[in-house]
Amino acid sequence: MPRFVTAGRIGDIADGEARTVAGQGKVVAVFRVGDRYFAIDDMCPHMGSSLAGGFVEDGIVTCPWHYWRFRLADGAWADNPRIKIGCYPVHVVADEIRVELPDAPASALPLAPTACDGSLDEPAGGR
Repeated sequence: MPRFVTAGRIGDIADGEARTVAGQGKVVAVFRVGDRYFAIDDMCPHMGSSLAGGFVEDGIVTCPWHYWRFRLADGAWADNPRIKIGCYPVHVVADEIRVELPDAPASALPLAPTACDGSLDEPAGGR
């Protein structure tokens, strides 16, 4: 059964910015792009930099250390999409932004498509 971790409330994350949340033994970066939220593993697999501090453009975050680029929609490395980092569904319930994390570490789960398309239950600006 998945676990939900609250990342904040609508308005807490500025457009194009991110914040980190901890849960299930990992740190996850939660990004806002327009009215959509995305959640991926925060640690860049190259040298361990926090992706939450990276630059976001066209749905891709660029690592601030060595410029590795990851798609927010599916966690794929933009330069070699066969390599992926964890990507997690985000739900907005009332005004809370919640990240859905699996029970087991992502590396222990079967490789299946992840439903992490950044869809919202409500607009980022609230009602």
